[in-house]
This record gives sequence, C-alpha cells and structure tokens, in this order.
Amino acid sequence: MCRRSHQGDSPVSETKISALKSTASGATSRGAVLGAMFLMATSAIGPGFITQTASFTAKLGAAFAFAIVVSILVDIAVQLNVWRVIGISGERAHILGNKVAPGVGWALAALVIVGGFVFNIGNVAGTGLGTNAMFGLDPKIGGAVSALIAITIFLVKRAGVALDRIVIVLGALMIALMIYVAIVSDPPLGSALVNVVAPEKVDFLVITTLIGGTVGGYITYAGAHRIVDAGLTGPENAGAITRSSVIGILVTGLMRILLFLAILGVVAGGVQLTGKNQAADAFQAAAGDVGLRLFGIIFWAAAITSVIGAAYTSVSFMTKPATSDRTRNLLTVGFIAVSATVFLVLPNGTTPQGLLIFAGAFNGLILPIGFTLVLWIAARRRDLLGGYKYPMWLLAIGVTAWLLSLYMGYQAILGMGKLFT
Repeated sequence: MCRRSHQGDSPVSETKISALKSTASGATSRGAVLGAMFLMATSAIGPGFITQTASFTAKLGAAFAFAIVVSILVDIAVQLNVWRVIGISGERAHILGNKVAPGVGWALAALVIVGGFVFNIGNVAGTGLGTNAMFGLDPKIGGAVSALIAITIFLVKRAGVALDRIVIVLGALMIALMIYVAIVSDPPLGSALVNVVAPEKVDFLVITTLIGGTVGGYITYAGAHRIVDAGLTGPENAGAITRSSVIGILVTGLMRILLFLAILGVVAGGVQLTGKNQAADAFQAAAGDVGLRLFGIIFWAAAITSVIGAAYTSVSFMTKPATSDRTRNLLTVGFIAVSATVFLVLPNGTTPQGLLIFAGAFNGLILPIGFTLVLWIAARRRDLLGGYKYPMWLLAIGVTAWLLSLYMGYQAILGMGKLFT
C-alpha cells in the first residue's frame, strides 16, 4: 500500500515514512539525552564551581587533587542511582517523595528551591563578573543583561530544544578554553598525581563542599528531571540513562581537573592568590591580558548555564506533570528575574565568593536527605519502578556513597565556621 503527495509526485511508501519518523524521533531523543547530560554538567560548572576550585587550590595546593578524585567517585555513585531511579520511574523526585510518605517530597522541594535560589543569586553575580572581565562592563549591568538573555531562552517557542543546544555549545566552549589555559600554566603534574593516592592533607569540609557544588541540591536532579520532561523514561532506556549520567559527571570532573591544573601551575610558580577574585588573578598570571579575557568568557558561560540550570530545576520542583509548558516557562522566567533583582539591590562591591562557597556546603548537607529517598525507593519500593529489579551492585555503591556523605556532612557542620575565616 502506498500514497501520493498532494502535488502528484512519486509515491512514498508507508515503510519509508515510518523510517523517516523513526529517524527524526531518534535524533530528538539523542539530542534530549545529550542536553540532559550537559544540563547536569553545566549546572555544576558554575561560578561557585570555579570560585571553590580557585580558593581550595590556593589553600591546599597539590593536595587538592585527592579531594577532587574523591568527589568525582562520590558524584558518579550518586548520579548513577538518582538518574536510574528517576528515569525508570518517570517521576520527578518530589513526586516520588510524596508517594513514599505524604509531605516528604514537598519538604525536599523546599530545601532544593531555597538552595537553588541562593546559588542563583551568585550565578547572576557570576555573569556580571564574567562580562566585567571580558569587556570591562559594570557587573550590575552585565548581570542584568545576562539575566535577560537567560529569560529569552524560556520565552521562545521551542524552549526545550533551545535549552539543550545552548548548554551543549557553551559546555564544549568552556572545556576547549580551559584546556588551553591548563597547558599554558604548566602545572606540576607529578606532584598532583602523587597527591591523588598519598595526599599531604585531607580536608573533609573541602570534599563536602565540592560534592555539594557538583551533585548537591538542585544539581543532583537537573539532568534526571530533564530526561523525564523529554519523555525518555522506563526500563527500556536504562542503558542510555546510565551512560549519560556517568558521562555528565566525567565532563564535570574533567573541567574541575583542568581548572585545578591551570591554577595549580600559577600557585606552584609562587604567585599569591589573595585578591577577591582568585580565579581571575590566576588566569591573568598564567596568560596575561588574554588569560583575563578567557577567564571572562569561561566564567560568563559557566554562570549563565548555571542560571538556566538552577531556574529550570528549581521550577521543576514547584510543578506537577500536568502543569503546562507555558506555566513552567513563566515560573522559570520569574525565578530568574527575582534572582537578578536580589543581585541588583545588593550593595556595590559585594562579591559572591563567600556566598557561593557557603551555598556549595549547604547543598552538600541537602544531598544525604534526597539521596536517602532515592535509595529507599531503589531498595524497598519496586512498585514505583514499574516492577523493575534494581541492580544490587548499583544499590551497594549508592549506600556506600550515602554513608560517606553522612560522615562528611557531619564533618562539614563541625567545620562550617572555617568558610569565612
């Protein structure tokens, strides 16, 4: 059986039409998976990420390598489980929480939204610092313009597609520029490698803050919720979901390592990073004025993608599946606008460094709460996973990461005062 086009062209078989539709659907699915992966990675790679890495590299030197490796391993264990549970269930985290026990999901949502909002004020501030380094523009003006750019993304007709493409392009740009700076700074690779296995110093507050800034708070759920919104759910997509979660964390880890090496090369060369913007000072010391401009590009790209990720994910915790796309987009626009307004009314000269580091530690404390819910569903609520038999090895590494996050969270509480000393 075949049919002709309206113009009387040559017949097109039903099989060919079906194949074309399948190809288009597959391309859309791949784009959504890639977008979810980079949304998670770029949400983590924000101004707080860069600020933390610069601050802790200046503080610990090569010993910071151990903290990075530990944080990456914990991040992988966390995201493997979070993406698997949310992806297979097809439900957002707070909806699952309310199915486990009434009110649990909304309590988690409140914590995530508060953490996301605190982070987003710093993210908007970060876009201002980025434009200042690039063009010498007043940070307030740069932050306001950048917030308008982020808002525009959620006002276009196909916001989801635009979101996926923008985070992929900006994520790739950040990595490429960071590779250049890491090479120019000429870091002591031998010393860094030795400290991976035999650290000169171990700081649990630093590790907790790194984890909080990479998979804590809203960042934990950014990619997983994007997967759900794109409809890529169920046991049949378990393999793609798992691969994407790991690759997303590895992208984040690669960026952290490159940034660490770039700054370590400067610190090892005897430069004292004591200014209000240690990362900018390090880039300028490594590559002069060109380095400062590159820092501006990287910092702005990291900040605006984090503005997008924080707003998108926080709003996903405010809404239900039945909520229309228009309502979600308007709420996202409002979230960004309020964050930008708070930044704009802050006194001139206010820097986000302390706020961003605190937000990372705060989100690290949220992590054990949300992750407990995920592991409980994996171990005890097979009904919420459509009867899916959860892999025991995956549950085991998840529990190990959970216990470690509890211990490090306790250590962070004891040492929280160190953040501002």
